[in-house]
Amino acid sequence: MIVAPWLAYSVTVAGIFGLLIGSFLNVVIYRVPAGKSLLPASRCPRCDAAIKPWHNVPVLSWIALRGRCAKCRTRISARYPLVEFGTGIAFAIIAWWWLASAAQSGHGVASGMLQLTALLYMAAVSIALALIDLDTFRLPNAIVLPSLAVLLVLLVAVAALAQDGSLWLPLARAGTGSLALTLFYAALWFFWPGGMGLGDVKLAAVIGLMLGWFGWGPLIVGAFAAFVFGGAYGVALMLAGRGGRKSRIPFGPWMILGAWFAVFAGAPLADWYLGMVFAS
Repeated sequence: MIVAPWLAYSVTVAGIFGLLIGSFLNVVIYRVPAGKSLLPASRCPRCDAAIKPWHNVPVLSWIALRGRCAKCRTRISARYPLVEFGTGIAFAIIAWWWLASAAQSGHGVASGMLQLTALLYMAAVSIALALIDLDTFRLPNAIVLPSLAVLLVLLVAVAALAQDGSLWLPLARAGTGSLALTLFYAALWFFWPGGMGLGDVKLAAVIGLMLGWFGWGPLIVGAFAAFVFGGAYGVALMLAGRGGRKSRIPFGPWMILGAWFAVFAGAPLADWYLGMVFAS
């Protein structure tokens, strides 16, 4: 397969940008649940030495320092470079997927680039929230609520800048999808105490907005996939002897995984299913 030079360049830039964002996400994942400010420069938690800029290069610095603090040699978790590398890969994949498919959209460059910005923003938020929920069983309002506002503003701008004016309907569907998924999770929270948290309800508003933009098929597939992935995780914990039927699990990561599965595969999967139903 021949890849256009502009596409290869764009994907590379997105990947490098993702590495830098991943470095920032490490700060967010550690400080936001602890109620700490994001502004002070990073320091070693043991010796309090400031992290020098050349020791803060994503992935490469961790490798060069052999996973240890430059001053006190305290071990640095491998999760830091993994988050950076994973964010870079995620940004590159999303950029490739979107740019390769958006060339024939007819919505215009400005609208297309803003939509890519919205997707990359959601990818960064997804990584941060998934890891925070796995660590703390929390989905902080400080991330979830601004994400809803930012995504809404970006999608309104995408619709307004579309040259063919065809994106107002997806915007209305996104708003409806956000409300529908929020009400669904709110009902689960109300009728199933302890099984669902309010953080999950608020996250549903963000996910519903994103999936509703792509269509009703992705919205339904994403909502269903979250329970499939979450259920599989719960079963895996029981088989490994690390949990039981009443064990509490963080559900945010599986909502997020289901949402991204639906972004990439929700529409064709929904079309395939409906085709089978009506064919029979």
